[in-house]
Amino acid sequence: MQLTLNEKRLLLELVKTETTTPEEMGTILNRPSDSVVQYGGLLSQKGLALVDRAVTTRLILTGEGTQYLNEGLPERQLYDSFSDSAPIADLNKHPHSKIGLGWMKRLGWVKIEAGNVVKTGDAAPSPIETCLKDPDTAPADVKKDLLKRGLVTEEESVRYTISITEEGKKIAAAGITLNAETGTLTADQISSGAWKDLSLRRYDITKHPRPVWPGKIHPYQRMIDEMRRILLDMGFTELHGSIIQGAFWNFDALFQPQDHPAREMQDTFHLAGKQPLPKGWEKVRDMHESGGGTSSTGWGGEWDPEKAKATVLRTHTTCLSIRHLAAHPEPPVKAFCIGRVYRREAIDPTHLPEFEQLEGIVMDTHVNFRNLLGFLKEFYVRMGFESVRFRPGYFPYTEPSVEPEVYIDDLGWVELGGAGIFREEVTSPWGITCPVLAWGLGVSRVAMLRMGLTDLRELYQSDIDWIRNTPVVHGGRC
Repeated sequence: MQLTLNEKRLLLELVKTETTTPEEMGTILNRPSDSVVQYGGLLSQKGLALVDRAVTTRLILTGEGTQYLNEGLPERQLYDSFSDSAPIADLNKHPHSKIGLGWMKRLGWVKIEAGNVVKTGDAAPSPIETCLKDPDTAPADVKKDLLKRGLVTEEESVRYTISITEEGKKIAAAGITLNAETGTLTADQISSGAWKDLSLRRYDITKHPRPVWPGKIHPYQRMIDEMRRILLDMGFTELHGSIIQGAFWNFDALFQPQDHPAREMQDTFHLAGKQPLPKGWEKVRDMHESGGGTSSTGWGGEWDPEKAKATVLRTHTTCLSIRHLAAHPEPPVKAFCIGRVYRREAIDPTHLPEFEQLEGIVMDTHVNFRNLLGFLKEFYVRMGFESVRFRPGYFPYTEPSVEPEVYIDDLGWVELGGAGIFREEVTSPWGITCPVLAWGLGVSRVAMLRMGLTDLRELYQSDIDWIRNTPVVHGGRC
């Protein structure tokens, strides 16, 4: 059996003591205690020693806990500040009223009568007061309160003991020589042949090395960065904008009627305040009411400018696309945005009230529906989806519209977004005469498929084990 020099030294010392601690043995071997634990672990793997790890937990007073130990808990200070009764309004002026009043009621020290706090009798020391003097004696329920109130913290300590086994005694009795071993050869030792006379350390190539967890970008952020890199490589420019938008840009500029259900509270987060309407908003109003100067008949009715001034958290990133087009009505335009959007969704494995959306637009004189399909297929293929197909779809501000689908093993064809050509009602108010290709997708859905997840919430949890074990490369792609 091959043993390193340090393993041999530890084994010979264990023969004398049979059981020891890393601290004691570290002094004898002139090595750090952590290193002694490591040597003991190596001997343990070979059945020559046993390493016992005992974990103990202590409760330590925080600075606040120490202060209240000396001055009294908030409820005790508040209780001692008045006689038999006092108006609640007066007690609210006490610096500890917010915490103290609730705890006095909970402990049964006082009751509330007609707006007054009335003492119920002598306030015996509470379990928390008693245990604050010696937190380690606190029962489970009191310990929970101490921790919740920030009066104590848990301090964990680990103690190791190392003992020799019968097999270890046999190996030691058979004789152990403490020859120095060479683990690394120099160039001179190799060229001169001196290595032949050295005691070389043997390596077990069947043993797995200790895992190393280097820092790396979160898997979800890595995929977002990959999407951004693909689109930049395809010649797109990235757009940025505020998550707070006026209803005009979020809905009206996209020819969404003002009585559309998406504007109601169950779908949209509304904020206080008003957003000013941009120059030329009258053309959007005319488009809604009568179709403006286009072949459209609009939605009819009366368009309300006050409703368009409402402030919302953006429900999609398309609002950034139409704002960019309004500011740049002349071709060519080729831009994209990856940003977070907000909707009032019930949280479940496939829905969250906030998520990332990817938006792309292309405006030029001769682009058409076939170009749109080409852009989409190129993007999805670069994302690692080899099989891409399209089926007709409906979206309120594009016509014609299409839904891209990719083929996933074990799932079949999965829809991954929507696309189309902006309707005339969307582009005409801003003087845009060229076709505008537009498309978008939910980034989180792509992430779930790429990473094999079944719960969308896993993308946003700080699960260090999941982050460590998620490979940087998926199917040969970063």
